[in-house]
Amino acid sequence: MKTDIEIAQEAKMINIGKVAAKLDISEEDLEFYGKYKAKLSDELEEKVKNNKDGKLILVTAINPTPAGEGKTTTTVGLGQALGLLNKKSVIALREPSLGPCFGIKGGAAGGGYAQVVPMEELNLHFTGDFHAITSANNLLAAMLDNHIHQGNKLNIDPNQIVWKRCVDINDRVLRNIVVGLGRKADGITREDHFIITVASEIMAILCLAEDMSDLKKRLSNIIVAYTYEGKPVTAGDIKAVGSMAALLKDAIKPNIIQTLENTPALVHGGPFANIAHGCNSVRATKMALKLADYVVTEAGFGADLGAEKFFDIKCRMAGLKPDAVVLVATVRALKYNGGVAKAELSKPDLEALKKGIVNLEKHIENIQKYNVPVVVTLNRFVTDSEEELSFVKDFCINKGCDFALSNVWEKGGEGGIELANKVLETLENKESNFKPLYSLDLSIKEKIETIAKEIYGASGVTYDVSALKSIERLEELGYGSVPVCMAKNQYSLSDDPTKLGRPTDFTVNIREVYVSAGAGFVVAITGTIMTMPGLPLHPAAENIDVNDEGVITGLF
Repeated sequence: MKTDIEIAQEAKMINIGKVAAKLDISEEDLEFYGKYKAKLSDELEEKVKNNKDGKLILVTAINPTPAGEGKTTTTVGLGQALGLLNKKSVIALREPSLGPCFGIKGGAAGGGYAQVVPMEELNLHFTGDFHAITSANNLLAAMLDNHIHQGNKLNIDPNQIVWKRCVDINDRVLRNIVVGLGRKADGITREDHFIITVASEIMAILCLAEDMSDLKKRLSNIIVAYTYEGKPVTAGDIKAVGSMAALLKDAIKPNIIQTLENTPALVHGGPFANIAHGCNSVRATKMALKLADYVVTEAGFGADLGAEKFFDIKCRMAGLKPDAVVLVATVRALKYNGGVAKAELSKPDLEALKKGIVNLEKHIENIQKYNVPVVVTLNRFVTDSEEELSFVKDFCINKGCDFALSNVWEKGGEGGIELANKVLETLENKESNFKPLYSLDLSIKEKIETIAKEIYGASGVTYDVSALKSIERLEELGYGSVPVCMAKNQYSLSDDPTKLGRPTDFTVNIREVYVSAGAGFVVAITGTIMTMPGLPLHPAAENIDVNDEGVITGLF
């Protein structure tokens, strides 16, 4: 079998203008970035605003394992399959971060014969959106430090600066640093921090902003520090909003590319789901709904993270109503959750599958709490036995879900026909009565505890003293009535990544709480989750290269 990058490099891409034409987009509404990438113009948004919305299909998954689940691959393959069934469909994805690409996870363009292309460009610089976000973030940091150096008229307490610099690379030594060393002219010496770009509040803002006016309003509300009296200082107070918006002028426009089968794909924004809210931009999703009859989108990592935030943050804020959810799993991953070592997953093991399927069970129950129809799909492997496949199918049907097998990695859209037909059948026969999990009227602690108990299955929540003080302060400042964005490891329903399956009788510890006032949510950090990841022992970057002809190898 060829590698993902080999398959992608052999793709027969067509001019992006022809891809866009499938959605009735004319070339005058495209801003071209070469032959195979473009941004959608602001004028297009105005032209399609009165179109009827298509159906919104969310693809999510069980907790990720080393065995792999294939959520993005399924998203792309489902979109391709709908195209083969002559449905006007579009895929809405996030842009990949350079951090995982050069770290351990690899790229985020799908896999096998269900990929979006150009794969190398998407996984590297793409249209420069992430660089614009990084620049805007760090401009704000520079203007904040300069304000203090130039006399500090706002009376900012240097020990209460909360705005962090960012870079889109996994670089653990930047987590905690000291800046301003040297002469007096080099600034005030203080402790500072870096986060990865995809965890930046500006990334979240870009993905939640409806338009430039909304973007600037959100940017203005960013809290960067507190005064000696404890009053918040915003980006608006620093007078940084206009310059940041100028840097983000093009980045706010959705990007359009294509799949291996030339299905249109809007790829825009990329907040991490274990740290941030894990969904592509509201603007791209709403545009997609106006352009197609079926929109297939995804939310990052497992349903306990990406789907919960998609529902409780993105859909709530944007007024979106998902029509169906596709929940992705593999027999291999379920057996891994049942205690089987990765090297033994190819062997049939019904008992391990029965133990591990509780992870899938919990995710099904969680999605059903939102009153949205669920279709479970298994990415099929040749090592899966018929007995194992039948067991999972019967289990899902007994849980009130529809079920379909998927083979899009090997066969592309053709391998997703069964899934596509099942999704269409579900949309036809089952109504979505979507509602968020919790009311915004609850206190911050009540929201945190609702998510921890209802979604993770925790028995309770504990708080570090500093987290409790932060919650009290935020509620006093008027930030008690916004959604909560939980930052949690992706590997377990709990805050302990080693607890697989469906853990019970555990508590979730909240160690830090802060507000992303521009994005419009409070962030609660659990366990040992880091907002700046590190590289593994053997990072993927060691295997990436480019030859004399400019052909890149090693991306996956």
